[in-house]
Amino acid sequence: MMKVLLLLALLALPGRPFAQTQGDSNAEADNKFRTADRELNAVYQQILKEYRSDAAFITRIKASQRIWIQFRDAEMLARYPAKDARLEYGSAYPMCWSIYMTDLTRERTKQLRVWIDGIEEGEVCSGSVRVKK
Repeated sequence: MMKVLLLLALLALPGRPFAQTQGDSNAEADNKFRTADRELNAVYQQILKEYRSDAAFITRIKASQRIWIQFRDAEMLARYPAKDARLEYGSAYPMCWSIYMTDLTRERTKQLRVWIDGIEEGEVCSGSVRVKK
C-alpha cells in the first residue's frame, strides 16, 4: 500500500520528477549549468557596474575572472583527462561534466557575490569589499 501511495505521489508532481533517459539526464544537467552560468555572469556584470568608479579594482577583478576561467577549464580537464572522454567515461560523461561545471560555477558566484552583498562593518580584512548596507 505504501509503495502505491508513493508512486501516486510521484505521478502527481508537475513535470517529470526525474529524467527518464541518460540523454534527459545529460540535458537536465546542462540546463542547470547554463542557469548557474547566467547567474555568475549577472553577478559579475553587477560588480563591474557598481564598482565602475574604482579603476584599479575593475582591472584586477577582470584579471581574476579570466584566471578563474582558466582554472575552471584546467580543473575540468584534470577531472576528465581522456582524449576521447565519451569513450573513456561513458554516456554519463556529459552529465558529469555539467554537474562539476555547475558546482565550480556556483562556488565562484558565491565568491563574487561578497562584493555585492558587502561585509559587516568593522571587518578589518574587507579590502575592496564595501560594508553591508
